[in-house]
Amino acid sequence: MRFIFSNACSLALSALLLCMTSVFGADPDVKEIIRQSTEHQSRNWKLAPEYTFTETDVVTQKGEENRRTFKVLMLDGSPYNQIIAEDGHPLTPERQAAEQKKLQEEITRRNRESPSDRRRRIESYQRSREQEHTMFGEMVNAFDFRLVGREPMNGRDCYVLEATPRPGYEPTSNETKVLTGMRGKLWIDTRDFQWVKVQAAVFRSVPIYLFIANVRPGTEFTLEQAPVDRDLWLPTHFVTAVRATALVLWSKNYTRDETYFDYRRESSSSRDAAAQ
Repeated sequence: MRFIFSNACSLALSALLLCMTSVFGADPDVKEIIRQSTEHQSRNWKLAPEYTFTETDVVTQKGEENRRTFKVLMLDGSPYNQIIAEDGHPLTPERQAAEQKKLQEEITRRNRESPSDRRRRIESYQRSREQEHTMFGEMVNAFDFRLVGREPMNGRDCYVLEATPRPGYEPTSNETKVLTGMRGKLWIDTRDFQWVKVQAAVFRSVPIYLFIANVRPGTEFTLEQAPVDRDLWLPTHFVTAVRATALVLWSKNYTRDETYFDYRRESSSSRDAAAQ
């Protein structure tokens, strides 16, 4: 009962703050903007596996471009990527039939999995999701935010926040070390407090993996999101440019551009229909 009362008070205070904001025309406090937006982002992340979608990936490396389009289907707790186009062209009827057969075989295989194999498969997927979620969640801890104004972005009125490394931030993993050398910018919807766009770029080299490898300036990412179902927002575009070196013998330079669309709420009937 105490927990319910506390939550009710918190929601009432938030509602009061928003009412005061609309009445007096003032922007809410930066901490309040970040708090509400990260709460929405966590909810989005939790609900995302309930949706299937279509994804187009364009990977550019050494001047060569590789483009593929998938239907990303949730099958018994983890995704399955069904190829539907390559190099911007639909598959031939023969390839379509072959990919459909692969999907049917995968559904059958997962239905026959042992409990331990199923658990390992789902845990592997969940670990991957947790890593991604941790990276975005750690941005709140790694950066100091400053409200610099309001502007339209992708058709939404947004608060614009600049992010700079927070002195004394201790990375929680090798992956989050890169945040210590990044600067960023967020566009947050003024009505829904959802992330519309996030940009971050490395401005100084960051050593990772026991100082063997370095993430260099030129490494950056951009995330864009939009509403897909009521108050649920999910990614529509994610671009990653990686510039990294290891010792003097190895370098990794590539750009990955991912577009997501045609989100649909998953159900057992839709999964069965996909296998027909």
